[in-house]
Amino acid sequence: MTVLNISAYKFVPLLDTASLQASILDALQRRHIKGTVLLAEEGINLFLSAASTDIHDFLDWLRLDARFADMQAKESWSATRPFRKLLVKIKPEIIRMNHPAIRPSAGRAPAVDAATLRRWLDSGADDAGRPVVTLDTRNTYEADAGTFKGAIDWRLEKFTEFPQAMLDHREDLEGKTVVSFCTGGIRCEKAAIFLQEAGIEHVYQLEGGILKYFEECGPAHYDGDCFVFDARRAVDAALQPRTPAKHPD
Repeated sequence: MTVLNISAYKFVPLLDTASLQASILDALQRRHIKGTVLLAEEGINLFLSAASTDIHDFLDWLRLDARFADMQAKESWSATRPFRKLLVKIKPEIIRMNHPAIRPSAGRAPAVDAATLRRWLDSGADDAGRPVVTLDTRNTYEADAGTFKGAIDWRLEKFTEFPQAMLDHREDLEGKTVVSFCTGGIRCEKAAIFLQEAGIEHVYQLEGGILKYFEECGPAHYDGDCFVFDARRAVDAALQPRTPAKHPD
């Protein structure tokens, strides 16, 4: 495996998206990196692929900006690049929820790391003895590729459906410790804030999402693979491509 693939995001106010778009595009092109970067006033979200030295050199450059200095990336490897193009886009949101009052840069919900979640799932309860449930915030086709055993899945067709689904199924969460999860952390971060503001008392987001969980805990308490938005289509618990890499249409 010679190609390094990374995903990373950070919710941070960005008032200079146009100039950032130009500088990031130039930095990526000079390093022959492919993938997608999304910029919005609420932050940055990126999925990139290249040789390891080029990826790490780009991340070092990006972290020179104090706003991104602590941004962490999830890594996986493949034999070929899963991206054919390079796109740097400006969007209204880096993950669309259509709830502008949900602003993670103003304060996150509590997070739980992978090892703690595994320990909770081993015992079926958190450290206070409350039953623990995992809540899948991803779309239906993603959950169908794999999810945590016994996870709550509201069969979302798109993330904008999450707020109403939560209000419709609130009783699923009452009296429990709820851990929201997604691929890399970005959706479950917004979801956990929404849950908090809706009055669910014991809410956490899974830090780093499924990809970080796989990195630290492997397949424990998880069935199947993790869907990814590139030519690999999915990765297994060892973060290896599940299908032969091919370029997306």
